[in-house]
Amino acid sequence: ATELAPGRALDLGCGEGGDAVWLANNGWQVVAVDIAQTALSRARDAAQAAGVADRIDFQQHDLSDSFPSGTFDLVSAQFLHSTVRLERPQILQRAKQAVNPGGTLLIVDHGEPPPWAKDHVHEHVFPSAEKVVEELRLEGEWRQEYVGPVNRDAVGPDGQQAMLIDNIMVLKRS
Repeated sequence: ATELAPGRALDLGCGEGGDAVWLANNGWQVVAVDIAQTALSRARDAAQAAGVADRIDFQQHDLSDSFPSGTFDLVSAQFLHSTVRLERPQILQRAKQAVNPGGTLLIVDHGEPPPWAKDHVHEHVFPSAEKVVEELRLEGEWRQEYVGPVNRDAVGPDGQQAMLIDNIMVLKRS
């Protein structure tokens, strides 16, 4: 998002606010959404500490049931995975519809579980970037800026080092 002109952004599943604060620090007006009130409280504290609380509208939504109103120049869904009910395909369809013409839909997913968590993931499916884009059923008004995996170094909870795979989808609406 560093190369995008700041505008209005939607951060889906904002957690403790790291991305929302970064966006606000870089000139964006942000609607940051999470289901967990504790996460939103921590995100508000982080925004206050960073001096950008006035640029972020924190909203509590169960995205499987409700969705923020309006349209956005950037809709960001970072690691929007869950082991509990999460109607992800429908949420991503709503996210797509919320992107303004000329705007960007940015989705970043785990490509696979980290080696230290494989016993805890059970049967969770990590779809490929191509599969996620296929399920979005993009019409001709969309351009795929980047769709594919990237590797990153990570350190696990016990200090183990590993190369993780993330799937990145940068989709531009014309």
